Amino acid sequence: MSKPAPPAAEHEHKPSNFLRQIIESDLVQGTHAQRRWAGSPGDAAHHAQAALDPAKIRTRFPPEPNGYLHVGHAKSICLNFGLARDYQGICHLRFDDTNPEKENLEYVNSIMDAVKWLGFDWNGASDASPYQASDYFEFMHRAAVYLIEQGLAYVDEQSAEDMRINRGDFSKPGIDSPFRSRSIQDNLQRFADMRAGQLPDGSAVLRAKIDMASPNINMRDPAIYRIRHATHHHTGDTWCIYPMYTFAHPIEDALENITHSICTLEFEDQRPFYDWLMARLSEGGLIQTPPPRQYEFARLNLTYVVTSKRKLAQLVSEHHVSGWDDPRMPTIVGLRRRGYTPASLQTFAERIGVTKSDSWIDYSTLEGCLREDLELKAHRAMAVLEPLKLVLTNWDEAFGAGHSEPCTLPALPHAPEGQNEVAARHFSIGKEVWIERDDFAEVPPKGYKRLSPPLTNPDGSVTPGSVIRLKGGYIIQCTGCLKDANGAVSEVHATVFPQTKSGTAGADSVKAKGVITWVGVADALRAEVRLYDRLFSEEHPDAGGKDFLQSLNPDSLKAVTAYVEPSLAQAKADDKFQFERLGYFVADRVDHSEHNLVFNRAVGLKDNWVK
Repeated sequence: MSKPAPPAAEHEHKPSNFLRQIIESDLVQGTHAQRRWAGSPGDAAHHAQAALDPAKIRTRFPPEPNGYLHVGHAKSICLNFGLARDYQGICHLRFDDTNPEKENLEYVNSIMDAVKWLGFDWNGASDASPYQASDYFEFMHRAAVYLIEQGLAYVDEQSAEDMRINRGDFSKPGIDSPFRSRSIQDNLQRFADMRAGQLPDGSAVLRAKIDMASPNINMRDPAIYRIRHATHHHTGDTWCIYPMYTFAHPIEDALENITHSICTLEFEDQRPFYDWLMARLSEGGLIQTPPPRQYEFARLNLTYVVTSKRKLAQLVSEHHVSGWDDPRMPTIVGLRRRGYTPASLQTFAERIGVTKSDSWIDYSTLEGCLREDLELKAHRAMAVLEPLKLVLTNWDEAFGAGHSEPCTLPALPHAPEGQNEVAARHFSIGKEVWIERDDFAEVPPKGYKRLSPPLTNPDGSVTPGSVIRLKGGYIIQCTGCLKDANGAVSEVHATVFPQTKSGTAGADSVKAKGVITWVGVADALRAEVRLYDRLFSEEHPDAGGKDFLQSLNPDSLKAVTAYVEPSLAQAKADDKFQFERLGYFVADRVDHSEHNLVFNRAVGLKDNWVK
């Protein structure tokens, strides 16, 4: 009888890739259909009497809590959690906390926050606790003892240098350790001595006994336990021996019933040991069968970015950035503060796809996903970043001294039908307004469609000043400017056409050459605007081992005092806006308040970087 096809799900509308094909094949074949799940991780006996696992598949995201997650981790989160979602499965969040000297609770909490922010729950419930490798230390120790009892592991007391030399290389096989032929009883006793804290750090390791002549160097008796007299953030001083990642990782997967263990390509050479260990523990009845399988995909390589934790830590410690959440950092907390949204990062992860070969993704792809998400969500506002005062010299005559005319514009002009009930922005225009300095040119270049004064031509004729519209306000005609003692333009003058207010019957009675944004002097709000750009000026800042700090972009941050329209008085931290003609901005989640307006540029309206 043929196996039933997997149920219809969201994955049917997603682009296929080799991982989806593997999962769909396993579902059709019923590869994991007889797995049992006791409601929590455990060994074969723990699961034996339980019901069949309700999750069609189980994936996992297993970060080591030794730093802040970055955009590459965001791809992995979206991949693992997304596959579980699409195939009626569950994705586990597991902390691979087997290295006590580099891990702490700050990183644990930041990782949990990042996964939640990206829109995912873990371990099958919104309030579930994450799993952690340290909860499995007893079983890992038991598994190690089992391997020793089967003659498949031994305690090696060579120096680290001797081990390195005797391991051989790609051109010559390894040499057996002088301790490899120890008896099982001697190995059990020596491993017990390691466990009891009787040996100093670095004096011994437990190694799997596989094949010192293997062409895969990772199979030449890899170390599976080492001595570390260090306090662990979760287990305290209970342990002074800790499993190596390559030993712990497959065991964690097995105890958690993981079906598809998805890693990046650097773990491909470790897969033979993964399979070897799973086979040995299955033979001994220690873990449920079939055991997990590991699959590898290409990690994210993003231009203009470094993702090495060591290098990111250097940027922070040497104060090249303000911290891990600096909006120029590729960390998830930095991207969030910059104005990136969970939807934009999920779109990015889906758009770049999943492959088995390394390639580079241009940074503009990430920026494009953010523009796409914010286009129909970010409320519009007008802001002036380099203010220049514009005086409407006939305002008092046209409207009366001190008059202020209310104006409105839609908050979301291109929102889908039925979603634009969020009304309008309200502001006012008076005799004086702020405009962008580059919206005025004494001698306009060809094609210039902003403010320029009357010009006397060589034949003595006069070309009138330009006629433009103040967006949402009136049509005006430039009449001239004032300059300061240094010859810089300090004030622009224009006259207003009183019957041309936007939205009125006379709005089109005068032909305007262009439209500019502005903010009224009377109701403008002062704000700090931080103009962030890419942190590095080179596509591959650390390529070829070069000093990545030499590629730092000196213009990656410019802070200006700007004027913004009064609707932004209500902006809350993390609120996103499109400052018209300028780009997408976010109210800073750390420094912004109702008394201290601070906006970060998330991304420009278009990609201005030359390829």
